[in-house]
Amino acid sequence: MKKKVLSVLSLSIALWMNAQEKDSLNQKKIEEVVVTGQYTQQSINKSIYKVEVINAEQIKNMAVTNVAEVLNQNLNILIQPDRSSGDSNANIMGLSGEYTKVLIDNIPVVSDQGMGNLVDLTKLNVNNIERIEIVKGSMGVEYGNNAVAGVINIITKKNYSKKFNLSASLQEETVGKDYDWFKKGNGRHVQSLNIGYKLSENWSVTADINHNDFQGYKGKYQGYKFFDQDKALRGYEWQPKDQLITNAAVRYAKSNTSLFYKVNFLTETVNFYNPLVTVDILGEGNRTYIANDKDYFTKRWIHQFNIQTKLGSRINYTGDFSYQSQERKYQDYQYNVPSRTEKSRNGKETYYKSEVLYSRGMFSNFLDSEKINFQLGYELDRKKGFASSTTGTFGTSGKEDINRTIFNYANFLSAEWKLTDRFSVRPGARLAVSDTFDSQFNYSMTARYNFSEKSDIRGVFGSANRFPTYDELYTYMVDNNHDIRGNENLKPETGYSIGLFWDYNIKSANDWKFNISASGMYLDVKNRIESVIVSNSPLKYTYLNIDSYKSLLFGESVNIRKDNLSFNAGVSVLGISQALNTGKLNSPEDFNFYVEANVAANYTLPKTKTLFALYYKYSGVSKQYVHKANAQDPLDPGQYVLGEIGDFNMMNFTVSQPFFNDHFELALGIKNIFDVSSIRNTTVAGDSHNAGSGNQNLFYGRSYFARLNYNF
Repeated sequence: MKKKVLSVLSLSIALWMNAQEKDSLNQKKIEEVVVTGQYTQQSINKSIYKVEVINAEQIKNMAVTNVAEVLNQNLNILIQPDRSSGDSNANIMGLSGEYTKVLIDNIPVVSDQGMGNLVDLTKLNVNNIERIEIVKGSMGVEYGNNAVAGVINIITKKNYSKKFNLSASLQEETVGKDYDWFKKGNGRHVQSLNIGYKLSENWSVTADINHNDFQGYKGKYQGYKFFDQDKALRGYEWQPKDQLITNAAVRYAKSNTSLFYKVNFLTETVNFYNPLVTVDILGEGNRTYIANDKDYFTKRWIHQFNIQTKLGSRINYTGDFSYQSQERKYQDYQYNVPSRTEKSRNGKETYYKSEVLYSRGMFSNFLDSEKINFQLGYELDRKKGFASSTTGTFGTSGKEDINRTIFNYANFLSAEWKLTDRFSVRPGARLAVSDTFDSQFNYSMTARYNFSEKSDIRGVFGSANRFPTYDELYTYMVDNNHDIRGNENLKPETGYSIGLFWDYNIKSANDWKFNISASGMYLDVKNRIESVIVSNSPLKYTYLNIDSYKSLLFGESVNIRKDNLSFNAGVSVLGISQALNTGKLNSPEDFNFYVEANVAANYTLPKTKTLFALYYKYSGVSKQYVHKANAQDPLDPGQYVLGEIGDFNMMNFTVSQPFFNDHFELALGIKNIFDVSSIRNTTVAGDSHNAGSGNQNLFYGRSYFARLNYNF
């Protein structure tokens, strides 16, 4: 009912309005700019770093509903979904979500176990995104802890050229073959509304709301009504999830000063339906079937304030301030399956909570010089975290809740020196202190050389640290089958990366535009944290800083544009070497390589303005060493065997047609054309002679969608 009411409300508001000017997405394009890693907003062609940009128009053409779906099209970014929780993290250059820093307008996003890393990308909607900027490699000097594999910076829309802006969108989507709006509510139902108002030349306000109702995917299961006691087939492969995200912002800009405040609120409910159904004896020969189900609730608040101004006549100052909180609760209840009623329901219990105070300030443009300048900055954060013993086993007894507060402070300095008209360098350094970990020192060196107006090359070196997680620090799991204990003496991991990026631009006489790029990157992670066997008999594990991780990445891409045609294609080869160690046995350190390729093609018919958009990505077979213990002999150290993750192809296709002077737009499309749901994965546990065999769920198969946009 909620999705229907919101759908009608959104569309009704839109239909009350009279058509006027085109939406800002259709305005004449200006030169693309970036802010990630820059002193001030900078043209992407002049950026000292290699920044990949996905703009609002590209996002709209993809018909995606969250940031996870956007990034899944990018090479060397693998979105790892958890079908139980519904969360999705970004895997960059083979490293999981702990190693990637996710920002909104330069501010790290709160997550269950901290800020910036392990961010659920499905909780970031695309309703008000101007562009997404991606920088791969260690960015510790600019962005601090956990920016080891790279940075994803989501830039929201702040400026509107018109007095009043309103857009509304309805999207209906099948989940695999499942869809029913009126009866069962199967499928995905998305509604969004965005309003912007320019109060004066200096003041503007914006607000938006996005509702994403995902009704789950049954797959091999039979839904929540199924109740055969002998078959554990009740429930869903992908759990139902209902999500509501709202934003409100106010901006002031005059002369050299701008002030921006935004508040973001998210509420999300995930329903877990237990596949196991038990018999409940009622007496007098009567019985029923009971399932122990669980609901998960998330609430997140993000308050952020940004100021950009000049101190005196030249010094630029940018200040960011933020308070964020995220709380996740669960609620157990017993469900009478045949009668479809609740037998009992417990109260809500908090199992994760994070509160963050954050500030970052940067001063630049100190010198009256075209040749050299420098930037001085500070960053501080106070993270207060709570983890309930119901989520795992923590502390000295395994039955303790964990409450910890960590305070970090850092100063960073970099200088940009234009040695010649063609060659510039930027060295940088950061010193970070913490009340929990030893002081960390990061450094970087970036260089850019222009061969001509058409061609340039960038060289980037940087370092960054990753701090241990709650599980690695405080785990205590001891029973008849496990003895796994965290280690509060763990040191942060340190990553080092070096990259070389070449770009070449050509414009032909008949207005064909070509951009060709090639890149190579190397990433090395020291003191990597892994679980280690510290005793074979009895079998005991703990976490130690003993392993290392290396990756090599080579990539090429081409972009072709002419009039209404845009074509992008890329290919990359990623090699991963992991030095694994059980304490008694070392793994091979060979590099295992795999290939990725992608294609994005857009063409608009000139007369009708019909847009055809195709997106394709191939991920090749990847291999990694896995330790296989001998369950029959606890004294046997086991061996390392090479497991394999299968390849897969993803393709999406969209057709969109504007109507009534571009105020209405209808889009139809297919996602996951090749109907991929799971891939073979033999990197899971097996015996001491063979890699484990199993499947890894990636998606829920082919789906179809229809979307209606209205722009006032």
